[in-house]
Amino acid sequence: MATQQYYELYRGSSIGEALIDTIDDLINDGRIEPQLAMKILSNFDRAIAETLAEKVKSRLTFKGHLETYRFCDDVWTFLVKDVKFKSDGGQEFHADKVKIVSCNSKKPGEA
Repeated sequence: MATQQYYELYRGSSIGEALIDTIDDLINDGRIEPQLAMKILSNFDRAIAETLAEKVKSRLTFKGHLETYRFCDDVWTFLVKDVKFKSDGGQEFHADKVKIVSCNSKKPGEA
């Protein structure tokens, strides 16, 4: 049975960085092996991708000024300035700069 690969981009989130810091501490203390750490991170990648896909149903619209964009390895990256967001409930908020990373939800070869 083939295992599905997941993007590792959520490792850069605050919860992902906290997990990595904790795993590093456990490895340095000799409490876990690096192979187990890789398995933990793979499980994190899978769990967060599946949870976000299944549980998050809210929508957000935004307007801003596109500063730069890039498309590399099937991943879009946008840097947007002076961004105004509006949520489903009508709440509005502003950000000076936003980095948006957009990946295809299906990996190459998936139906």
